[in-house]
Amino acid sequence: MSRYPSHLSPNITPTKSTKTQKSRARREPSGVFSLFQPPQIQQFKEAFSLIDQDRDGLVGERDLKDTFASLGIVPSAETMEELLTSRPGGGPGSQPSSEDPRDRGVNFAMFLTMMSEHLFEFDAEAELLEAFSSFDETDSGMVKCDEMRKWLSETGDRMSQVEIDRLLKGPFTDRQGNFNYKEWVKVLRVNEDNDDTEAQA
Repeated sequence: MSRYPSHLSPNITPTKSTKTQKSRARREPSGVFSLFQPPQIQQFKEAFSLIDQDRDGLVGERDLKDTFASLGIVPSAETMEELLTSRPGGGPGSQPSSEDPRDRGVNFAMFLTMMSEHLFEFDAEAELLEAFSSFDETDSGMVKCDEMRKWLSETGDRMSQVEIDRLLKGPFTDRQGNFNYKEWVKVLRVNEDNDDTEAQA
């Protein structure tokens, strides 16, 4: 007799899933899908389908070899093995233990999970402050509007004069022509927080 209560004893005899249970498991959506917006999931599907050359829903060895060949890359055997057997989680226990060839490859749910592990949340406030601070040599929280106007119209994703005027001719610009970017970013954050609160209500 076990010294543990029956509800804590391991179930030695494995139970077989019924047809209904298997079917339900296939139909129920993976939690990873809730991490992304539908357009993002669509982009990941397109990327997955580019790699899944035979369109069987599983990125296998042939798919990877064809994809690498189209890029002019000859992968090593170790690289192929790692890509084919890697699983979400990425830790030491993330490799499948079975030698079943069906365990070698990545389906879309696994692909999406692995992508989510490599993406990080974009911190808009920190990114904006960092971008503006590159123009703020004295760390005063202010930048010269003339300098901002020049950079916004000439580099990167260029803004039109109308867009620049809308940004710089507001309550955050003082009479000396300085734009208070720290206050502007604070107001953006408050507006985003309010939008989130309204969406939850």
